[in-house]
Amino acid sequence: MAAEQHGRHVELAENGEVVALADVEPLEGQGVVRASLHAQSGHLPSGTRTRLVDAVLDLPETRESNRLEATLPLGDAESLDRLRERCDEVQTRPAGASCLVDAALPTDAAAAPGEVGELDEPGRADDPGEPDVQ
Repeated sequence: MAAEQHGRHVELAENGEVVALADVEPLEGQGVVRASLHAQSGHLPSGTRTRLVDAVLDLPETRESNRLEATLPLGDAESLDRLRERCDEVQTRPAGASCLVDAALPTDAAAAPGEVGELDEPGRADDPGEPDVQ
């Protein structure tokens, strides 16, 4: 049986080790993209979570959508702050150890700050500015 891939997997690596990742899946015909963001616990390079949010928001699937439904760890202030900077009408609610985020995506994604550029090469990225997208 062949596996079907409906979404994308984004990884940020530092010195060959994955420090943050996200799974992103657009909902067919609804203009909504769902994302689950995770970062390793402990000390991470400054801006790691911000770069992960930027990578998710700069994906073509996300740019073509109107709304974002994201899940991130409760207390992840860096990711939440970046989502508030880049999205409109951000609403949050706790769900156990997670924070659920509903946000309107900007209509002019090309003018969004923190754009990381093209993200279409699979494989791990050891450069913090170049996330891996699969």
